[in-house]
Amino acid sequence: MTTTTTMTSSSSISSSLDQGKGTPRRKVKKVTRTAGADDKKLQAALKKMNVQPIQGIEEVNMFKEDGNVIHFAAPRVHASVPSNTFALYGNGEEKELTELVPGILNQLGPDSLASLRKLAESYQNMQKAQGEKKDDDEDDIPDLVEGENFENKPE
Repeated sequence: MTTTTTMTSSSSISSSLDQGKGTPRRKVKKVTRTAGADDKKLQAALKKMNVQPIQGIEEVNMFKEDGNVIHFAAPRVHASVPSNTFALYGNGEEKELTELVPGILNQLGPDSLASLRKLAESYQNMQKAQGEKKDDDEDDIPDLVEGENFENKPE
């Protein structure tokens, strides 16, 4: 009597066990993106828009409605004039307008000076409103009545 036995290797058994039904799916390890990868994607998108680097820009100031300024010192600037697209690279710092006024007055034209005046007036009005608000808070405290001592316990 001849018997045939089939031998299976342990590696084929373990591989069928790892990927069979009823086994939990292996979680994929998430790879965090670095800033370099994002920068490359941004550069590729800007290249499609045909932007060109602009040299010689020392600083960029962006005026906000609340009177603060986002100030970029020595930014890299790329622009596409036909598509009206500008890209700024650099570290932006939020500063108050009063910190930058002496240095930027000579850079402003007549239209910008008028808008700067309006911005300064609105900033002053906002400061006055905040000052009046503080004064209103002081009015909420009642005045002391002469002749009455509130420290004694009531009888």
